Amino acid sequence: MRIPPSPIQLVLFVFILILLFTLVQIGLLHIAAEKLGIDFSKALFALFLSLLGSVINVPLFTLPLPPDTVPPPYNGWLLGPAKPRQDRVIVAINLGGAIMPILFSLYLIIRLQPGIMPVVLATTIVSAISYILSRPIPGLGIAMPIFIPPMAAALCAFIFAPVHSAAVAYISGTFGVIIGADLLRLKEIQRIGATVVSIGGAGTFDGIFLTGIVAVLLA
Repeated sequence: MRIPPSPIQLVLFVFILILLFTLVQIGLLHIAAEKLGIDFSKALFALFLSLLGSVINVPLFTLPLPPDTVPPPYNGWLLGPAKPRQDRVIVAINLGGAIMPILFSLYLIIRLQPGIMPVVLATTIVSAISYILSRPIPGLGIAMPIFIPPMAAALCAFIFAPVHSAAVAYISGTFGVIIGADLLRLKEIQRIGATVVSIGGAGTFDGIFLTGIVAVLLA
């Protein structure tokens, strides 16, 4: 018979896990910053903004929901009074999962000038892979594996831009996931019943965030 841990022990355990995760993230970020040739403090600031901005979604436009996907109202006593049916889906863009990575990618393009053709070719391939691997989840959004796109981005960067492989890996990984797993899936989002979807939000945030870091580390 084991004695269950006390609340203090649980809090301490969670704190240690968060601390270890943070140290690992900072260590990996330091390596990634060196490969990209940028100051570590700037990379750390960008990481902080991305994590903070992951909870902020900026509405862009709305799309109509097909009649068969509009969820019916429910009058169950546990859920309270029925809410009015919503026949449109709000499409937003996530600050930390899309806007920040896009701006950082544009910064790398302007600062390092890796070349347009390598970026376009690598992004096209990663977009196709992300589209094939991503899947719409009813009521939630788009989900996808988070490790294959960064490996594809790193491989494409090695092939098309060996001199600027780290930058091209980040750029193509970021744009590839956003295009392939989000933008090309917008029509399917109308059919999964979600009332709010976010480009770069839940479901693809991990893919975009980790793709950028892992792709740079692999490049």
